[in-house]
Amino acid sequence: MEVVEYRGWKNNLRLANADAELIVTLDVGPRVISFRKPGGVNVMKNYDSMMGGTGEAEWQIRGGHRFWLAPEDLTRTYFPDNRPVKWEAIGDLAVRLTPPPETEYGVQKVMELKLGKTGTRVEVRLKVTNIGKEATDLAPWGPTVMAPGGVEIIPLPPKMNHPGHTSNAKSPADYAPNQELILWPYFDFADTRWSFGKKYIMLRQDVNKGPTKIGLAHRMGWVGYLNSGVLFVKRFDYREGAVYPDLGTRYQTFSNEDMLEMETVGELVTLQPGKSAELVESWELHTNVPPVRSEADVDRVILPLIG
Repeated sequence: MEVVEYRGWKNNLRLANADAELIVTLDVGPRVISFRKPGGVNVMKNYDSMMGGTGEAEWQIRGGHRFWLAPEDLTRTYFPDNRPVKWEAIGDLAVRLTPPPETEYGVQKVMELKLGKTGTRVEVRLKVTNIGKEATDLAPWGPTVMAPGGVEIIPLPPKMNHPGHTSNAKSPADYAPNQELILWPYFDFADTRWSFGKKYIMLRQDVNKGPTKIGLAHRMGWVGYLNSGVLFVKRFDYREGAVYPDLGTRYQTFSNEDMLEMETVGELVTLQPGKSAELVESWELHTNVPPVRSEADVDRVILPLIG
């Protein structure tokens, strides 16, 4: 754990073991701006024109992993996280990062990161506390901006038979729906970046195409992004009965010509003064992963890595 320079910023926290390296901005953010294997390529997008800046009046996407609040609006969500961040070690390779309070909206955000002593697994905790005088509705939100050129893999729930048309009595059967798919206004079923299969949804980032987005309840526990032989995996849970924003989306994904965004969303709660809400996920990296072009490829190549 050390403070290092990174792309124009003088103060950034580097967490590293023999298998992985994280860099987190301290002059702004906090943003996890880089995640890679030692000597490897950063899996996260960096917007070159926004590197090294600080104190801007407007919100900057910059890239990497950020801490937002849902539901999305043009005020509280896009609060400009462009001020210096305090940090403290809470373990050997664990850190708590605290930006200044967002007094305009009565919230205090905290990001905690923990890298294992070995391996690439990173535990991520986003915590927001209501420091205002009134209750507020919100959900912690963790978008991760990935570098262009890869393919996202989203597993789907196992298929079930229709009770009246099952050829195998031992196979599960049900009349009830078991999946939720939420579409944004700029989504298009004719968009060739998307593949909706039997077992997986796949989204290919395309530097020639603009915005697209979907959301899912997503109970499968993981999503992946494969780019140039490196697989980035997000893992997170789903709580039945919980209320999630945007018509029940626990997971959202967005892509445009610059990047692909993997977005976990926490429970939507009415947060009373002094109370907190959290979003927890974990990341990992796998290298030397061959390309996947079909569901059979995902079964053969990706599933053994997911476990």
